[in-house]
Amino acid sequence: MARRWADINMPNKTATRLIEAAANLADEVDRLSFAEPVTHVYNPLRYAAAAHRMYLSRYAKPTCKVLLLGMNPGPWGMSQTGVPFGEIDAVRNWMKIETEVEKPDPEHPKRPIEGFACQRSEVSGRRLWGLFAERFPDPKDFFKTHFVANYCPLVFMEASARNVTPDKLSKAERGALEQVCDAHLAEVIEALDPTWVVGVGAFAEKCAGRVLTGDRKLAKILHPSPASPAANRGWAEAATKQLEDLQIW
Repeated sequence: MARRWADINMPNKTATRLIEAAANLADEVDRLSFAEPVTHVYNPLRYAAAAHRMYLSRYAKPTCKVLLLGMNPGPWGMSQTGVPFGEIDAVRNWMKIETEVEKPDPEHPKRPIEGFACQRSEVSGRRLWGLFAERFPDPKDFFKTHFVANYCPLVFMEASARNVTPDKLSKAERGALEQVCDAHLAEVIEALDPTWVVGVGAFAEKCAGRVLTGDRKLAKILHPSPASPAANRGWAEAATKQLEDLQIW
Protein backbone atom coordinates (compact mmCIF):
# COMPACT_ATOMS: atom_id res chain seq x y z
CA MET A 1 0.00 0.00 0.00
CA ALA A 2 1.44 3.35 -0.98
CA ARG A 3 2.05 5.87 1.74
CA ARG A 4 0.28 9.21 1.45
CA TRP A 5 1.93 12.28 2.90
CA ALA A 6 0.45 15.75 3.36
CA ASP A 7 3.75 17.29 2.35
CA ILE A 8 7.40 16.41 1.98
CA ASN A 9 8.72 18.70 4.68
CA MET A 10 10.94 17.30 7.35
CA PRO A 11 9.45 17.10 10.87
CA ASN A 12 9.85 20.21 13.01
CA LYS A 13 11.94 20.01 16.17
CA THR A 14 8.90 19.33 18.35
CA ALA A 15 7.77 16.44 16.16
CA THR A 16 11.29 15.03 15.98
CA ARG A 17 11.53 15.06 19.75
CA LEU A 18 8.19 13.25 20.07
CA ILE A 19 9.19 10.67 17.47
CA GLU A 20 12.33 9.89 19.46
CA ALA A 21 10.37 9.82 22.71
CA ALA A 22 7.83 7.39 21.23
CA ALA A 23 10.59 5.07 20.05
CA ASN A 24 12.10 5.09 23.53
CA LEU A 25 8.70 4.48 25.10
CA ALA A 26 8.13 1.50 22.80
CA ASP A 27 11.40 0.00 24.02
CA GLU A 28 10.66 0.73 27.68
CA VAL A 29 7.19 -0.82 27.74
CA ASP A 30 8.41 -3.86 25.83
CA ARG A 31 10.69 -4.59 28.79
CA LEU A 32 7.74 -4.80 31.18
CA SER A 33 6.00 -8.07 32.00
CA PHE A 34 2.36 -8.74 32.85
CA ALA A 35 0.86 -11.82 34.50
CA GLU A 36 -2.55 -13.43 34.20
CA PRO A 37 -5.32 -12.57 33.77
CA VAL A 38 -3.46 -10.58 31.07
CA THR A 39 -2.46 -13.01 28.33
CA HIS A 40 -1.88 -10.69 25.35
CA VAL A 41 -0.27 -7.26 25.17
CA TYR A 42 -0.29 -5.19 21.97
CA ASN A 43 2.19 -2.36 21.43
CA PRO A 44 1.04 -0.31 18.41
CA LEU A 45 4.08 1.93 18.79
CA ARG A 46 5.93 -1.13 17.51
CA TYR A 47 3.76 -2.79 14.84
CA ALA A 48 2.04 0.46 13.72
CA ALA A 49 5.15 2.59 14.12
CA ALA A 50 5.05 3.97 10.58
CA ALA A 51 1.55 5.40 11.01
CA HIS A 52 2.36 6.78 14.44
CA ARG A 53 5.47 8.52 13.09
CA MET A 54 3.37 10.01 10.28
CA TYR A 55 0.91 11.37 12.85
CA LEU A 56 3.65 12.94 14.95
CA SER A 57 5.63 14.24 11.98
CA ARG A 58 2.64 15.89 10.39
CA TYR A 59 0.68 17.22 13.35
CA ALA A 60 2.89 17.80 16.41
CA LYS A 61 3.46 21.56 16.44
CA PRO A 62 5.42 23.96 18.66
CA THR A 63 2.31 26.19 18.61
CA CYS A 64 0.25 23.67 20.64
CA LYS A 65 -1.88 25.26 23.36
CA VAL A 66 -4.09 22.33 24.34
CA LEU A 67 -2.90 18.75 24.87
CA LEU A 68 -5.79 16.29 25.08
CA LEU A 69 -4.77 13.08 26.83
CA GLY A 70 -6.43 9.68 26.51
CA MET A 71 -5.84 6.52 28.53
CA ASN A 72 -4.67 3.75 26.18
CA PRO A 73 -5.52 2.35 22.73
CA GLY A 74 -8.93 0.92 21.90
CA PRO A 75 -9.23 -2.31 19.88
CA TRP A 76 -10.56 -0.67 16.70
CA GLY A 77 -8.78 2.67 16.97
CA MET A 78 -5.12 3.17 17.81
CA SER A 79 -4.69 -0.61 17.93
CA GLN A 80 -5.36 -0.63 14.18
CA THR A 81 -4.01 2.74 13.03
CA GLY A 82 -1.28 3.75 15.47
CA VAL A 83 -3.03 7.09 16.08
CA PRO A 84 -4.58 7.97 19.47
CA PHE A 85 -8.36 7.44 19.35
CA GLY A 86 -7.55 6.57 15.74
CA GLU A 87 -10.89 5.62 14.25
CA ILE A 88 -10.03 4.54 10.72
CA ASP A 89 -12.30 6.88 8.78
CA ALA A 90 -11.00 9.92 10.67
CA VAL A 91 -7.35 8.93 10.26
CA ARG A 92 -7.65 8.06 6.58
CA ASN A 93 -10.05 10.73 5.34
CA TRP A 94 -9.53 13.70 7.69
CA MET A 95 -5.88 13.38 8.70
CA LYS A 96 -4.97 11.82 5.32
CA ILE A 97 -2.81 9.18 6.97
CA GLU A 98 -2.71 5.65 5.61
CA THR A 99 0.14 3.17 5.56
CA GLU A 100 0.92 -0.48 6.14
CA VAL A 101 0.44 -1.86 9.64
CA GLU A 102 2.22 -5.00 10.79
CA LYS A 103 0.98 -7.69 13.20
CA PRO A 104 1.61 -7.97 16.94
CA ASP A 105 3.16 -11.20 18.14
CA PRO A 106 1.39 -13.02 19.61
CA GLU A 107 -1.90 -11.89 18.10
CA HIS A 108 -5.16 -12.78 19.80
CA PRO A 109 -7.43 -14.60 17.32
CA LYS A 110 -10.44 -12.63 18.55
CA ARG A 111 -8.65 -9.28 18.25
CA PRO A 112 -6.99 -9.35 14.83
CA ILE A 113 -4.97 -6.40 13.65
CA GLU A 114 -6.03 -5.58 10.10
CA GLY A 115 -4.74 -2.03 9.99
CA PHE A 116 -6.55 0.25 7.58
CA ALA A 117 -8.44 -2.72 6.15
CA CYS A 118 -10.31 -3.13 9.44
CA GLN A 119 -14.08 -2.73 8.98
CA ARG A 120 -14.85 -2.03 12.63
CA SER A 121 -15.32 1.50 13.92
CA GLU A 122 -13.98 2.79 17.24
CA VAL A 123 -16.92 4.62 18.81
CA SER A 124 -14.79 6.73 21.15
CA GLY A 125 -12.55 7.80 18.28
CA ARG A 126 -15.47 8.44 15.96
CA ARG A 127 -17.01 10.75 18.54
CA LEU A 128 -13.77 12.53 19.47
CA TRP A 129 -12.35 13.11 15.99
CA GLY A 130 -15.83 13.66 14.57
CA LEU A 131 -16.32 16.65 16.86
CA PHE A 132 -12.90 18.08 16.01
CA ALA A 133 -13.41 17.55 12.27
CA GLU A 134 -16.80 19.26 12.42
CA ARG A 135 -15.37 22.25 14.23
CA PHE A 136 -12.11 22.30 12.21
CA PRO A 137 -12.79 20.98 8.68
CA ASP A 138 -9.10 21.45 7.86
CA PRO A 139 -7.07 19.33 10.33
CA LYS A 140 -4.20 21.81 10.12
CA ASP A 141 -6.40 24.35 11.89
CA PHE A 142 -7.07 21.92 14.75
CA PHE A 143 -3.50 20.76 15.15
CA LYS A 144 -2.09 24.28 15.05
CA THR A 145 -3.24 24.70 18.66
CA HIS A 146 -4.32 21.18 19.74
CA PHE A 147 -2.73 17.76 19.98
CA VAL A 148 -4.04 14.37 21.10
CA ALA A 149 -1.90 11.75 22.84
CA ASN A 150 -2.41 8.64 24.94
CA TYR A 151 -0.92 8.14 28.38
CA CYS A 152 -0.22 4.42 27.91
CA PRO A 153 0.56 2.92 24.50
CA LEU A 154 -0.32 -0.68 25.37
CA VAL A 155 -3.45 -2.79 24.91
CA PHE A 156 -4.07 -5.49 27.52
CA MET A 157 -6.33 -8.52 26.98
CA GLU A 158 -7.42 -11.59 28.88
CA ALA A 159 -7.59 -15.04 27.28
CA SER A 160 -11.23 -14.36 26.40
CA ALA A 161 -10.12 -11.18 24.55
CA ARG A 162 -11.75 -9.06 27.23
CA ASN A 163 -10.04 -5.69 27.49
CA VAL A 164 -8.06 -4.87 30.65
CA THR A 165 -7.57 -1.17 31.31
CA PRO A 166 -4.30 0.00 32.91
CA ASP A 167 -6.02 0.87 36.20
CA LYS A 168 -7.06 -2.79 36.57
CA LEU A 169 -3.51 -4.15 36.50
CA SER A 170 -1.90 -5.42 39.68
CA LYS A 171 -0.34 -2.81 41.93
CA ALA A 172 3.22 -3.85 41.03
CA GLU A 173 2.51 -3.95 37.30
CA ARG A 174 0.70 -0.64 37.42
CA GLY A 175 3.55 0.99 39.33
CA ALA A 176 6.17 -0.13 36.82
CA LEU A 177 3.99 1.01 33.92
CA GLU A 178 3.28 4.39 35.50
CA GLN A 179 6.97 5.04 36.07
CA VAL A 180 7.65 4.64 32.34
CA CYS A 181 4.52 6.41 31.10
CA ASP A 182 4.83 9.31 33.54
CA ALA A 183 8.35 10.00 32.30
CA HIS A 184 7.19 9.89 28.69
CA LEU A 185 4.21 12.16 29.37
CA ALA A 186 6.48 14.68 31.08
CA GLU A 187 8.65 14.73 27.96
CA VAL A 188 5.62 15.15 25.68
CA ILE A 189 4.40 18.08 27.77
CA GLU A 190 7.84 19.68 27.79
CA ALA A 191 8.17 19.28 24.02
CA LEU A 192 4.71 20.63 23.16
CA ASP A 193 4.69 23.26 25.92
CA PRO A 194 0.88 23.54 26.08
CA THR A 195 -1.03 25.97 28.27
CA TRP A 196 -3.70 23.34 28.98
CA VAL A 197 -3.52 19.60 29.55
CA VAL A 198 -7.01 18.15 29.29
CA GLY A 199 -7.67 14.61 30.44
CA VAL A 200 -10.20 12.79 28.29
CA GLY A 201 -11.74 11.11 31.29
CA ALA A 202 -10.78 10.95 34.96
CA PHE A 203 -7.95 8.43 34.58
CA ALA A 204 -6.02 10.58 32.12
CA GLU A 205 -6.62 13.68 34.22
CA LYS A 206 -5.15 11.92 37.25
CA CYS A 207 -2.10 10.79 35.27
CA ALA A 208 -1.47 14.29 33.96
CA GLY A 209 -1.84 15.72 37.44
CA ARG A 210 1.08 13.61 38.66
CA VAL A 211 3.54 15.08 36.18
CA LEU A 212 2.40 18.67 35.59
CA THR A 213 4.79 21.37 36.68
CA GLY A 214 4.83 25.14 36.48
CA ASP A 215 1.73 27.14 35.73
CA ARG A 216 0.12 24.80 33.19
CA LYS A 217 -3.60 24.33 33.59
CA LEU A 218 -5.21 20.93 34.16
CA ALA A 219 -8.77 20.06 33.22
CA LYS A 220 -11.00 17.14 32.25
CA ILE A 221 -13.68 16.46 29.68
CA LEU A 222 -16.12 13.59 29.49
CA HIS A 223 -14.73 10.42 27.94
CA PRO A 224 -16.54 9.51 24.70
CA SER A 225 -16.77 5.80 25.53
CA PRO A 226 -20.04 4.04 24.63
CA ALA A 227 -19.84 2.49 28.11
CA SER A 228 -20.61 5.94 29.53
CA PRO A 229 -24.34 6.74 29.78
CA ALA A 230 -23.51 10.44 29.88
CA ALA A 231 -21.48 10.18 26.68
CA ASN A 232 -24.30 8.29 24.99
CA ARG A 233 -26.70 11.12 25.77
CA GLY A 234 -24.70 13.53 23.64
CA TRP A 235 -20.94 13.48 24.02
CA ALA A 236 -20.14 16.16 21.45
CA GLU A 237 -22.49 18.66 23.06
CA ALA A 238 -21.21 17.87 26.57
CA ALA A 239 -17.53 18.08 25.59
CA THR A 240 -18.07 21.30 23.67
CA LYS A 241 -19.75 22.90 26.67
CA GLN A 242 -16.92 21.78 28.96
CA LEU A 243 -14.28 23.25 26.64
CA GLU A 244 -16.27 26.47 26.27
CA ASP A 245 -16.75 26.75 30.04
CA LEU A 246 -12.99 26.40 30.45
CA GLN A 247 -12.57 29.12 27.81
CA ILE A 248 -10.41 26.78 25.76
CA TRP A 249 -12.96 27.15 22.96
